[in-house]
Amino acid sequence: MPAVIPYITVSNAADAMDFYKKAFAATENARMGEPDGKKRIFHGDMTIKGGSVFVMDEFSEKAHTDECGSVAAPSPAKPSATSMVLQCEAPADVDASYKQAVDAGCVSVSKPEDTFWNARFAVVCDPYGHIWMFNAELPKKN
Repeated sequence: MPAVIPYITVSNAADAMDFYKKAFAATENARMGEPDGKKRIFHGDMTIKGGSVFVMDEFSEKAHTDECGSVAAPSPAKPSATSMVLQCEAPADVDASYKQAVDAGCVSVSKPEDTFWNARFAVVCDPYGHIWMFNAELPKKN
C-alpha cells in the first residue's frame, strides 16, 4: 500500500463508490458495511489511476469519538478543504478525464487549460463535495 491514502467521508458512500466508477474509472477493491443495520459503508477501498482512495459514510453519531474517527461529510455547497489530484499520463488525458467526470455528473470548477507551471490542468467538484484536479505535465519546450 502507498504511504499516504486519502480517506474521504461522504453522504451515501455506496452511491459515491458507484459514481466514482463512472466519473473516474475507479475500481472497487472492497466494501464493508457497518454492522448497525443502517446499510452505511464503514470502509470502502477503491483504486483510481493506480492510487488508493478509501471511502466511508458519515457517522455523525460517532464524530469526535475514538470509535471510527468520522468527520462531517462535505457538500457541493461547502466542499472539502482537501483536494484530490489525479495525475494523468498525457495532456490529452486531462481533457478526456475532465469530460468523463463532467458527463458523469461532476461540476466544472476549472476547464482544461495549459498552465504557467507547464501542465495541462482542470478541476471538478463531485456531487459529494470533493474537489478533484486533473494534472499532466506538458512536453518540454526547446
